[in-house]
Amino acid sequence: MIVGRPLERSRLTRLVADAKDGRSRSLVLRGEAGIGKTALLDYAAAIADGMRVLRMVGIESEAEIPFAALQLMLAGDRHRFDTLPEPHAQALHAAFGTGSASGDRLIVGAATLTLLSELAGDGPLLCLFDDVQWFDQSSVDALLFAVRRLHNDPIAAIFAVRDGERPFTASGIDDIRLPRLDHRDSARLLASIGFLPKEIADRVLLESGGNPLAIVELAANAAGGTLPAPVVPLAAAGRLEEHYRLQIRALPERTRLALLLAAADQGSEPLLFLAAARRLGLDASDLEPAERGRLIRVMSDAVEFRHPLIRAAAYQEAPFARRLEAHRTLADALSDPRDADRRAWHAAAAATGGIDDKVAAELERAAERAFGRGGPMGAARALERAAQLSGDRAVRARRLVAAARAAYDAGQLDRAAELATAGAALTQDPGEAAEAGWVRAQVAYERGSPAGASVLALDAVTPVLTADPVLAVGLLTEATWCARDAADEDLLSRCAERLRIVRGGPTEIIGGLVGFTDLLRGRPEAAVPPMRDLLHAAHTGGVEGSVERLTAGFMGVLIGADDIAVPLLDGHVATLRDQGALGWLPYAQEPLALALLVTGRFQDAAANVAEAMSLAAELGQDLQVVVLTAISAWLAAVRGEVAATRRQADLVLDDPRHHAMAAAQARWALALIDLMHGDPAAALDRLDDVCGGMCGWDVTIRAIPDLVEAGVRAGDPERARRHLTRLATWAEQTRSPVATALVLRCEALLSDGPEAGQRFEASLGVKGCGPYDRARTRMAYGEWLRRNRRRSSARTELLEALAAFERIAAHGWRQRVRTELDALGGAVPDPPAAVGGVARLTPQELQVVRHAALGLSNREIAARLFLSPRTVGHHLYRAYPKLGISRRAELSQLDL
Repeated sequence: MIVGRPLERSRLTRLVADAKDGRSRSLVLRGEAGIGKTALLDYAAAIADGMRVLRMVGIESEAEIPFAALQLMLAGDRHRFDTLPEPHAQALHAAFGTGSASGDRLIVGAATLTLLSELAGDGPLLCLFDDVQWFDQSSVDALLFAVRRLHNDPIAAIFAVRDGERPFTASGIDDIRLPRLDHRDSARLLASIGFLPKEIADRVLLESGGNPLAIVELAANAAGGTLPAPVVPLAAAGRLEEHYRLQIRALPERTRLALLLAAADQGSEPLLFLAAARRLGLDASDLEPAERGRLIRVMSDAVEFRHPLIRAAAYQEAPFARRLEAHRTLADALSDPRDADRRAWHAAAAATGGIDDKVAAELERAAERAFGRGGPMGAARALERAAQLSGDRAVRARRLVAAARAAYDAGQLDRAAELATAGAALTQDPGEAAEAGWVRAQVAYERGSPAGASVLALDAVTPVLTADPVLAVGLLTEATWCARDAADEDLLSRCAERLRIVRGGPTEIIGGLVGFTDLLRGRPEAAVPPMRDLLHAAHTGGVEGSVERLTAGFMGVLIGADDIAVPLLDGHVATLRDQGALGWLPYAQEPLALALLVTGRFQDAAANVAEAMSLAAELGQDLQVVVLTAISAWLAAVRGEVAATRRQADLVLDDPRHHAMAAAQARWALALIDLMHGDPAAALDRLDDVCGGMCGWDVTIRAIPDLVEAGVRAGDPERARRHLTRLATWAEQTRSPVATALVLRCEALLSDGPEAGQRFEASLGVKGCGPYDRARTRMAYGEWLRRNRRRSSARTELLEALAAFERIAAHGWRQRVRTELDALGGAVPDPPAAVGGVARLTPQELQVVRHAALGLSNREIAARLFLSPRTVGHHLYRAYPKLGISRRAELSQLDL
């Protein structure tokens, strides 16, 4: 029976009802021990008529074993793994130790999402997770990834977490913190237990503090005649463990030892418990006093404590030596190879001398198995403990560095930095020192600044500069990207110097990176040839590796080779999807989004940014979220969303890590708003900063036409001409059609008389320029034609510009074009319905629709986009009316 909690019960009732109606909901229940979390889970299960209930309880002894909780949860559904898309089936088999993983820790989450959606196809599903603070981190990551992406499935998930234990962060999921019961409800609960004399009842109510479990336990204790003297307090809520200790102390010594054994490996099957008990001279009858005292339940498949605090009390009450003996005994009893991880951790818990190389080796093997299952957090903890037990300094250093890398891969950045620092202090191996420095640099990028990260990477590369060219180039790639993000010319020069020293490394990558530094330092004549060589090598399959292909694709954007860069980056993102490499996707989608942005494919860019931001937040890639927010701000500006642009730009500009390139993109977005809304002077001031220095040689070189336009409209053409020189040099060196077209437009804006019209015409005549840039040129040309009283031609150009802006959802320019058309007189036609329909699709709807148009099934689309099949179907259902169609087959006939 639940007394009180009307709001909480109402919340759970709605959650279950919504799930039955096909609207997925999730909730976290938080509170102290005994506050009623489990009772509310029981309530949810009781009202879940017609739903299948999956229920899991966290086990502290398995909190370090990767995917232990997920294995218990899904054990009954293993037969369905092979019906899933192949990458998801492989991921779940790996999590269960019967296959190898892709190496990405969240692919298991994507697989869990797909499986839960499949299970819900048999009927609504209620997932109840208790004592989540004892779930292993790999399972937590997988479950949270899944439930955050359940939208249109008949699934409800409730997580119950006890305060004061291991942290459980579930951003994006609603939570309820359970308060203690008020006096009225406490009295009702006490009355439901049985009659107590008033003075005893009053004391229980006073000293239980409204904690339901304390009320129940203290009432039972008081009813048994064990009420202490008035000067001695009852075991109040914060001291329940001590209350249980008193009960355990009253048990026979053999029973206390049996309880310790059960507490040291909660959830053990009875056969294992008995095998371990016999080694200590015990048998099953030794548990009977604890059963009679309602401290434990012995079932066919497990020995369970009635409450986690009883288990804690049974364990902590035992002397230290006895605890070690219990763990040692359990390690000896766990002889099945399937229990190798548990055996290793029990052996580690029993290792007291500080050094035990045999146990350390077992833990390292456990870490290898964790890596194989895609559980880097479990691997990190196993390697860290193995290092602590290692007698040899070099072996300890190697394990610490490996633990640092695993912790970084698991998203535990602060711990990764600590482990890397400890490993670097011990190691004499140049490669290990470099690897430790690399981890510290990557953490510094997220926690400190790109400049600080670049310095650390440059320092780390010194020991391997000539000894290990592959590792050296990897570190220098990191250092170069970080220097670029910081817009630090000195750091870029240091990167170039070290890159030139490397011998025997991949020549195209080294040359391309040196060219990259040359371009950013204003030397395009030296930069473009090696950058183009790297781009073509990647395009023809001569470059492997995710970082290298992303670097090559981004270089293509910088040199205006959009026709090669976009398909290269798009193909690489598709490859990462097929591989389930979720950790790489946010970094791969950033240059792809920029490439789509500069080519005018704004809806595709927005779809990539939205997905990448979601994944980056899930993975703890906080600075990447900032970088993507800057791109999002630019896209919002083009759409004319003023408030969103300013809000997002402020988030970027206020970030203390000083990502200079993201800040430049945010200021560019704000300048577009100024330019659209008649404040060219403000736009010019912002763009003067954006287009100067290193930033002006990056993607933001394409902001120079906006600066020129702002300068002309603000009456300051000379300021505009100073920057046009840079754009002209870029066009000359890259021989890019888009660069040529942009220069011609700028020259037209700065020209007078017929020459201006000729240059506008020449710009529009360049083949290979994207739809956005052409529309901007048409708008400027139409404005010039109207001022020069060529009304018919002006109307033609302006209508073409308006149609293009509508087609690519660049609505921010709509009002300016319409104002010009109004000045010319005559009706302005509405955009075609189909064009408006595509423009009305949300980013995710567009992604789903485009995949469906290729003939992929909902299941296949879901696997690629990390959604559930029902959510895919929901997006299609919402998209069809916007597109003016009624059947899936019609999608292939649309221009998407």
